[in-house]
Order: sequence, then C-alpha cells, then structure tokens
Amino acid sequence: MTLTATTAPAYADVVDLERYPIHELDSKRGRALVDSCRAALAKDGVCTLEGFITPEAVSSMVELAGQLQDKAWASDRTHTIYFEPVDESVHAQHPRAHQVRSAKHGIAYDHIPGDAPMRRLYESDDLTAFIAAALEKPVLYRSADPLDALQVTTFHPGEELGWHFDRSEFSMTVMYQQADEGGDFEYAPGLRSDDDENYEGVQEVLQGDRSRLKVLPSAPGTLAFFRGEHALHQVTPIKGATPRINSVLTYGERPDMRLNDLTSELFYGRTSS
Repeated sequence: MTLTATTAPAYADVVDLERYPIHELDSKRGRALVDSCRAALAKDGVCTLEGFITPEAVSSMVELAGQLQDKAWASDRTHTIYFEPVDESVHAQHPRAHQVRSAKHGIAYDHIPGDAPMRRLYESDDLTAFIAAALEKPVLYRSADPLDALQVTTFHPGEELGWHFDRSEFSMTVMYQQADEGGDFEYAPGLRSDDDENYEGVQEVLQGDRSRLKVLPSAPGTLAFFRGEHALHQVTPIKGATPRINSVLTYGERPDMRLNDLTSELFYGRTSS
C-alpha cells in the first residue's frame, strides 16, 4: 500500500512501515510480522526489530534527551535482584541477599513533549495493537501512569543497571544511542520459571558464570520485546564520553496500571498523586 498525506498514520515518520507494517496487521505482511515476533519470543524469550524506528526519529530523540537533561532524575542506589528487601534469613551469597548497583538518569513521561516522535508512536492505537498481537495478549493498555508510561533513560559514564528480574512479564525498549564502550544488555534467558526460582543457577550467574549469557542486539532504532520476568539481565557499566540512551514503553493488561508511590519516588524523585 502506498501511503499518502491523507492515509499515512500520524507516526509514519517514526516507524519504517515498509519493513514493519504495524498499521496493517490484518494484511499478509502484517500477519507475517506478528508471526515472526511470536516465533522469536517462543524460541529465545526476546524479539529484536532492527531499524524499526527511522534514523530521523532516532536523531530527534537523542537531541530531545539532551534538551531535557535538566529534567532527568538521577538515581544511584543498591537493591536486590528482585527489587525487594534483603532476606536476612539466608546466607550472604544467596540471591535473595545479593545486592547490586543501578545508576541512571530518567526523564519522565510528563516531560516528553506531545509532538516528540516516540510519544506520538507510543500513544497510537496501532502500536498498542501490534504489541498485544506479538505477545499473544487479547488486549493491552498503555500505562495510566503520567510519569512511567514512556520514559527516556540516559546512562552516563560510570552508570549501569544492575542484575535483576523484571516485575512485569514483558518489557519493550527502543534504543537511540549506544555508548562508546560498555552499556551491553546482557541476559540469561529462562533462568527461572513460575514453578522454579532456580536459586542455584541464579547464584552462579551472580558469582560470574557467563556460560548462559547472551547479549541483546542494540543498534540505534531497534525495538526489542523482552521476557524479563524469567531472564536475569543487566546493563554493563558505561565507558567513554557517549551516554547510552533508550526508552522503555510500559503496557499492562489493566487500563489503570500505575507505579506505587515508593517505586515512583525511587525512579523519578516524585509521585504522580
């Protein structure tokens, strides 16, 4: 289908719709895209769509991150890999007692202008429908949180994201800029399950065993679906002068999903209430 000024989606300048026809999910090409995403997620717990975001939109988001630098909330803290208090009843090397460091700068959703490329895309029903179809969910909703729905994260030199499991089943990220060195998204797929925490295997990774690890491709413009609830993952420390910049897109199966006040204070230095 050839897009015209009257038929083009409002985000047509943001997504490479020739490669990724998210506006035509019922077409043959649209169904093939969804099927390929489902197959990748079933096989590896991750799906990466390189070049999903156009170079022009990527450049605009990098520029925006610089313009909003004074709005970014800087956090630097230690936490457990489960984002729960340290379990004092277990030995110091146990995963439930192990602590890691996370340091980053987060720009909240309410600071991102309405005409920003990624905000226009996130707020489209087409992207929400595509994400739901790829995840085999009957319906998904964009987050109702005015801070956390869509954010831009910048990792400056020396900053990192410590090992952790996500609290949600899936996460969606878009990469804008890679660091000069470091900033690798490393993960151990399927390290735990709903039925087995696999503390022994988790402890081995935390103590330096790299035999299970994979690195998520992260070229600028890549959209990634990641099953982070069962995969231990981290972003390695940033080196060099160029920061790592990406966005996290938040969805849920309920229309009223929000962060609790404690987590909101932690990530953004304020609450939405």
